[in-house]
Amino acid sequence: MYLVTREIRFCYGHRLLNYAGKCRHLHGHNGRAVISLAADKLDALGMVMDFSTIKKVVSAWIDDQLDHKMLLHRDDPALAFLRQQNEPIFVMEVNPTAENIARLIYDFTASQGFPVVQVQLWETDDSHATYRG
Repeated sequence: MYLVTREIRFCYGHRLLNYAGKCRHLHGHNGRAVISLAADKLDALGMVMDFSTIKKVVSAWIDDQLDHKMLLHRDDPALAFLRQQNEPIFVMEVNPTAENIARLIYDFTASQGFPVVQVQLWETDDSHATYRG
């Protein structure tokens, strides 16, 4: 089994609904998505996938959809105000936890036909969540 990993850095804000800790307030992170792809065999060039292809597709999507946006649950009462102010937001069907953001990136990567096996989302230098398909 061959495994390649690409790290993509981006900034985002969020808050967690129905949460008693500090993360119930709007706040931001300098996040790192660590995306791992695997294959039993290499392609004709001897690769699982070219790192630049991962960057071109997944990094472009993260830059467009998530970078410098407030990631909020669809029921968050702050949405109406942020929309009124033309603030950049990304609405999620689930609470925007590190676990759910990792799954969001995983699902996008898989939808592009990439052989993704896991995505880690680092919220801080010492805390991350992992989603494996």
